[in-house]
Amino acid sequence: MTWSSPTEFLAMGGYGAYVWGAMGMSIIAVCAEQMLLGRRRRSALLQAVREQRMQKKAVQ
Repeated sequence: MTWSSPTEFLAMGGYGAYVWGAMGMSIIAVCAEQMLLGRRRRSALLQAVREQRMQKKAVQ
């Protein structure tokens, strides 16, 4: 498929709203997943540190 102008490219033969909407939602979903993974990782690391501290206190 060839486009003669940027406007035609963005219109995607009349399916531009669907194509760009789907692309935008995909990008949002990937970014949200990265954010949530970072939060979960941070939470897991903090929990592991707390458990180690509790174990050290229990041993002493």
